[in-house]
Amino acid sequence: MRLYVCTLCQLGREGFADTLREAMPAAVEVLEIECMSGCTRDQSIAFRADGKTAYLFGEITAADLPELENFARLYAASPDGNFLDARVLGSLRSKAIARIPA
Repeated sequence: MRLYVCTLCQLGREGFADTLREAMPAAVEVLEIECMSGCTRDQSIAFRADGKTAYLFGEITAADLPELENFARLYAASPDGNFLDARVLGSLRSKAIARIPA
């Protein structure tokens, strides 16, 4: 699984990718990308895995780390990246910008 972090967003410029690398389960590869065009919802991140729905989130803060860790575990366990009940996303539910089919 890959977690992309926009490096043009404020937290991205401050090294948020390193914070995520420390917080995420070992199976998550954190990659930096220059822009994901989520500028109106500064700090954009995206979860992506082969054969799974991808997720783009915005307005991420350091306070979202526990929710991001939880999402990474749920996403890894999901066979296709979809969730029958979006409530499992917690506060990330309101920060979702896009859900992109596999």
